[in-house]
Amino acid sequence: MSLPQYLLKNVLEARARLGESPIWDSSHKLLYWVDIYNHRVHQFNPATGQNLFFDVGDVVGCIALAGANRLIMAQRDRLAFLNTQTGVVTPIMQVEADMPDNRFNDGKCDSQGRFWFGSMCTVKAQGSLYRYDPDGSLHVMETGLTISNGLGWSPDAKTFYLTDSPVQKIYAYDFDYLTGDISNRRVFVDLTGECFIPDGLVVDAEGYVWSAMYDGWCVIRYNPLGEEVLQVKLPVQRPTSCCFGGQDLKKFYITSASVGLSEEEIQKSFYSGDLFCLEMDVRGFATESK
Repeated sequence: MSLPQYLLKNVLEARARLGESPIWDSSHKLLYWVDIYNHRVHQFNPATGQNLFFDVGDVVGCIALAGANRLIMAQRDRLAFLNTQTGVVTPIMQVEADMPDNRFNDGKCDSQGRFWFGSMCTVKAQGSLYRYDPDGSLHVMETGLTISNGLGWSPDAKTFYLTDSPVQKIYAYDFDYLTGDISNRRVFVDLTGECFIPDGLVVDAEGYVWSAMYDGWCVIRYNPLGEEVLQVKLPVQRPTSCCFGGQDLKKFYITSASVGLSEEEIQKSFYSGDLFCLEMDVRGFATESK
């Protein structure tokens, strides 16, 4: 396969502590993303370069579109809605409130409007993956995770991907898009022994998986067999997540983190925490149902 042509731009000097969970709002042509530890949900307008943010009062691990002018958020130990017109946060339910070592991390909506989100724990493997359905029901989909992270679906809606960062693996599951069930977990990518870990991911329209490599200075593209086909170098040590956006879904947005870096590392990775965009010759596809 020939390498795609791309042009990397630093589109926002955000200097976020832990930028994450970029999502594209095609209706309003806006990019939403979060700064987890600063408790902020950002709204970036690529056309004007303007970036606004909402202070949501606590850790916010991930977001997804949830109707007109509304996002759903997984915060420290709860789900909540955010009104993007007023900034009002409306709690939905508490989850894992009895597990103080846990907090919620990455998440995403599937094509049926179901919100998938996972928890993480740095003490032991007690993270879980949940599915919150439009009817208000909550389902436990996976347990025994350390840091439930990057997830996504194949374009044919037959495969679901889930990352467990500390064990350095991306898993694949059989996916039933009608019922929302997952089964037959297997290792899709094994990075055991590498000096970096897989973080957020997105799947493109060709069914290839893009994974941001935390401490790896890059994003890596894998074919549907889990084979690396492309590595795109970045000017930051800790890329965290990625998504496709723009009018034709050929703009590839990448969030990054500065948290935990030493002064020496920051000098080498000066733009850590900023938002980047690659002009791609491959495109994404819409997975979210609003």
